[in-house]
Amino acid sequence: MLNAGKRSVVGILVDAVDYEAALDFIFKASREKRNATVSALAVHGVMTGVLDHEHQFRLNHFGLLVPDGQPVRWALAWLHGIKLKDRVRGPSLTLKVCERAAAEGLSIYLYGSTSEVLARLRESLTRKFPGLRIAGAEPSKFRRLTAVEKREVAERIVSSGAGITMVGLGCPRQETFAYEFSQTLPMPILAVGAAFPFLAGLSAEAPLWMQECGLEWLFRLACEPRRLWRRYVYLNPAYLFLVAMQATGLSRFSTDGVTPIREQLFG
Repeated sequence: MLNAGKRSVVGILVDAVDYEAALDFIFKASREKRNATVSALAVHGVMTGVLDHEHQFRLNHFGLLVPDGQPVRWALAWLHGIKLKDRVRGPSLTLKVCERAAAEGLSIYLYGSTSEVLARLRESLTRKFPGLRIAGAEPSKFRRLTAVEKREVAERIVSSGAGITMVGLGCPRQETFAYEFSQTLPMPILAVGAAFPFLAGLSAEAPLWMQECGLEWLFRLACEPRRLWRRYVYLNPAYLFLVAMQATGLSRFSTDGVTPIREQLFG
């Protein structure tokens, strides 16, 4: 198990951990019935914090930010000399959490995406892990939640008896959800993003060789060019430039962020 702690990647505090350390963090919090916010960050996730200082504050107050994208793992090696054997990929972490939850008798709650995706996801997960108990599944409303709705969502999740909540709202909405529910849900909240449609079998995943070479973004761009082209055409080069600035000492990146003035909860 490797856990080298938090390290700044252009001002975002990424945890230099492997899968075993991430699982240990999640299940320890679940057993102790305390909140722990977790997200798997690729380049896009890192850059959402770089470009929005309030969101940077949220991310840097997460319990665990794992290096999902290969470029984030490589940055940990380049900037801090921490050579992880593998990244901690969101969909893979989700499967490992479900496998261990089934073995330990912990139930999970699924929040986000659509009813169709959730139905297929439940079917897929229970087929892979027959002992897995899914305490509840609730689709996104695809809009801001009112204060009453937020309270009702929290009450449904807590009363379900779930030991872990998985959130698939897309970045940065899911991290905002996890941050803003962190005071009301006494359990780990995992922001897992694209894991929902991937594991439901409704979105294609990049071939393994593309994932290992850090080209998963190219595969996703080819699949959804209209939705994703701005993300990758602008953010990927910007990320590389900023990492180079940090590596050469030409720029120092604060990790403070700005405390969010008001809730931005999107459910």
